[in-house]
Amino acid sequence: MCLIVTIIMLVLSIQNLMQQQWLTGIVQLIIALGFFALLMRNIITVRNEKQGCSTTGCSITDWFSNLFKKKED
Repeated sequence: MCLIVTIIMLVLSIQNLMQQQWLTGIVQLIIALGFFALLMRNIITVRNEKQGCSTTGCSITDWFSNLFKKKED
């Protein structure tokens, strides 16, 4: 899902930047880069789990995911 959203937002961003719609293009580029960061984090996490490593990967996405973490009772 992250890959699909990343590709779509990147294509839309390039199209808008070529049409000189700067604000829309930059916002879509930022969204595409955010989804790309999530995709890379998922790939690194799965690779580390398969190798038995306990390192998580990117601390920026870990910090961001902790903002939306479920609260335990």
